[in-house]
Amino acid sequence: MNHELTLAFIGGGNMASALGAGLIGKRCGAHDVHVVDINPEVLKHWAEQGCTTATQANEQLASRRIWLLAVKPQFMKETVAGLRPYLQPDTLVVSVAAGISAETLGQWLGTPQEPWTRLVRCMPNTPALIAAGATGLMAGSGVNDAERTQVETLFKAVGEVVWVEDDHAIDVVTSLSGSGPAYVFLFLEAMIACAIEQGMQPAQARRLAIATVTGATQLAALSHEDLATLRERVTSKGGTTAAALQVFEQKDFSGTVRSAMLAAARRAAELSREFS
Repeated sequence: MNHELTLAFIGGGNMASALGAGLIGKRCGAHDVHVVDINPEVLKHWAEQGCTTATQANEQLASRRIWLLAVKPQFMKETVAGLRPYLQPDTLVVSVAAGISAETLGQWLGTPQEPWTRLVRCMPNTPALIAAGATGLMAGSGVNDAERTQVETLFKAVGEVVWVEDDHAIDVVTSLSGSGPAYVFLFLEAMIACAIEQGMQPAQARRLAIATVTGATQLAALSHEDLATLRERVTSKGGTTAAALQVFEQKDFSGTVRSAMLAAARRAAELSREFS
């Protein structure tokens, strides 16, 4: 165990719980984790594991080297104001809040003249709850290589990790992997509904649709061939798959996906401007 990894979760909900499950007993001890949440019921789960807990920021934060901010964006500014008295020179702050830029958060933690640069902004997604997530990370100028490795270790406990360069890239991550599970769920819903319409039992349709998407993504991950080649291997000239793909092409499936992702990225940028 690495007892140098001391953590404070500011907000002890789903994402913090997923990270805690991947780390406690493996990369750190429960006593290395402090959790702040206004909900006593949320804290009960953490206390039962052996973590220290509090309903508001207190001096225990000063002894935790990494703070993970996992509160709703609309409450972040007020929350950060309560945390500032306990910041230490070596505190590393990690934010999972969507729509709040590193620049804005740095100014809230520090000042507009001297923003806090020991900061990592990240965009995880909901499959992290089953350790199958995808997380984009960006580091502030005050974060060193060892700390980047530590943060990467944190999020590798719940899935894949990719480092990006700036807030714009985090907005792109938001449109791709952050919002991406919803696109997949929508696609699954449509496939299942059509199978049911054609007479298949709902449970059968759901089982086959989910297995199909799971298998296809696993094949894509494990294959050395590109996606176009994998698609072509399923598609016989004049066959059933070709007929389906022709409809997708006629309906501009790729263009629709592109428009949807651009809309998500634009909204992420708008939220950043609103919070700043």
